[in-house]
Amino acid sequence: MTPLDDIDTRLLRALSMDAGQSAGALGRVLGLSQPATWRRIRRLEEAGIIHGRMLRLDAEKLGFGVTVFLGVKLALRGRVSLEDFERAVSAIPEVQTVEHVLGLYDYRLRVVARDLSDFERVLRRRIMTLPGAGDVEANVLLSEERLAGPL
Repeated sequence: MTPLDDIDTRLLRALSMDAGQSAGALGRVLGLSQPATWRRIRRLEEAGIIHGRMLRLDAEKLGFGVTVFLGVKLALRGRVSLEDFERAVSAIPEVQTVEHVLGLYDYRLRVVARDLSDFERVLRRRIMTLPGAGDVEANVLLSEERLAGPL
């Protein structure tokens, strides 16, 4: 584990809120020079603590007004590999995240759709036809709060 000081922690918090900030802007907030801030960012990247930068799109503004979390239980455990299921479900553009979980279901999926009828189409024609797909439970997202990470 890479030891983090207070400045590293504050830097990671700032980047998690807006990864597009320049090293100069971050340095001004942290009381560091631009080169010192850049060196810290590079060190955190090299340590594997930072894995690239991610762009968050507003799905609703792009016409995807419905987000559904699906719990999926595999029906044919042993006859279909987890890798086959993961590869097939990851190829569906409406599936935003695929999480292998422990509990009642084997996978948790985040699925976006234009509306409920579009979601029904994705569910029936794409997800339920996946190799090994069994029981499914759907939870429609009503609202979402963006919370800071564990730092």
